Amino acid sequence: MIAKTRHIPDGKKELKALPIEHYLDSEYLYYPVTNARCPEGETCVIGGQFVKVGEIIGTRKGAFFEQPMHATASGEVKGYEKHIDQSGKLVDCLIVKNDFKYELHESIKDRTDEEIDALTREDYVEITKEAGLVGLGGSAFPTYIKLQTKDPIDTVIANGVECEPYLIADYGLTMTNPLPILEGLIYAMKASNAKHGIIAIKKKYNELYERLSFCVRQYEHLDIKIVKVGNYYPQGWELEVIKNTTGIKIPHGELLSKYGILNFNVSTLASIYAAVKHRLPVLERLFTISGDGVHNKSFRARIGTSIPKLIELAGGYKDPEIPKVLILGGPMMGVNATDDSIVMTHTTTSLIVMNDKPEKEEPCIHCASCVYSCPVDIQPIQIMNAYKAKDKEMIQTLDVNKCIECGLCAYVCPSKIQLTEYMRKAKTYLRK
Repeated sequence: MIAKTRHIPDGKKELKALPIEHYLDSEYLYYPVTNARCPEGETCVIGGQFVKVGEIIGTRKGAFFEQPMHATASGEVKGYEKHIDQSGKLVDCLIVKNDFKYELHESIKDRTDEEIDALTREDYVEITKEAGLVGLGGSAFPTYIKLQTKDPIDTVIANGVECEPYLIADYGLTMTNPLPILEGLIYAMKASNAKHGIIAIKKKYNELYERLSFCVRQYEHLDIKIVKVGNYYPQGWELEVIKNTTGIKIPHGELLSKYGILNFNVSTLASIYAAVKHRLPVLERLFTISGDGVHNKSFRARIGTSIPKLIELAGGYKDPEIPKVLILGGPMMGVNATDDSIVMTHTTTSLIVMNDKPEKEEPCIHCASCVYSCPVDIQPIQIMNAYKAKDKEMIQTLDVNKCIECGLCAYVCPSKIQLTEYMRKAKTYLRK
């Protein structure tokens, strides 16, 4: 019998051992005017204008929200260029030439503990909205929308599982700087009146457990627990994390808040701390370059940094005569980039560069591996067939919108069928 695939090689051991190089002095910073959630946007600065760190330089516009753009360095606005963002698409980017002074905007100043104690839920919502905070685990969902729920919240979860292969941004942050995560969790608990806080990490990360346990001791007056969860994939999926940390099984498609839960990525919680305490937007992130086609390296760099510069600093490409496959994000859920003119955004944490080894797609052998391994119990091959037949009714019947695009169906397929891509296409087709 075909077994359910839960454990996949993660390639993280060597990456976690890499030192993190701080590259915070890029000569030019590039800010996408649009992104995957905000198909429209406009800037509010002009060429030749001087901007400061934390200054609003534009606004991205989504279907039901707006998201401010902030400068991450001080300097002169130089115009626009097209670059690739986290979605893998070529988009217009505003350029700021770094003056290397990092002069803070007048709005950037610390709040006192007394000021923070006096903050209401509405204040937290407004702070996270003005800072343009989004889910930094990859969802890019606006943080303020989660916090403004009217549902009673019992537990806030800090999701530090980061189960996808080759991704170590959350691990690196938690190991090197856990206090902002804890403070951000406490702020999220205060904002939602939650009594309990949970930090979820993988069972195998004993070093993370010890690190966090030591830090949590200073917050003994609060109910914050560190919970170890499974090492399998996709344990980081929020419904799986909630089930294994609280015992609550939330049906797919239901709002977490209806069950008294808010779930945040650990990096998102650190950004909440920076916004509340220091009035800062997200200025920098950990970024990892990995794969057999490039010299591997981890960086801490500013939002807007050019990825080709980081590749150069890492040592460049290996085997330049071999064509490369570029993956933004992880190998399971990431997106392919057509070239390396990529810029760092809030949700950009990894570029995987693989030497291209073309694999021929074969006909389906009806082994049902994709069905056994699907965490949401749909039938990928049947959905693919319905999509090819342009049978919208059947696609809906097969519940393609339950797909979380984890990539397991494509990973386990012995015929090398790119099933995850067909799931994406089928979902897009339904929306037309």
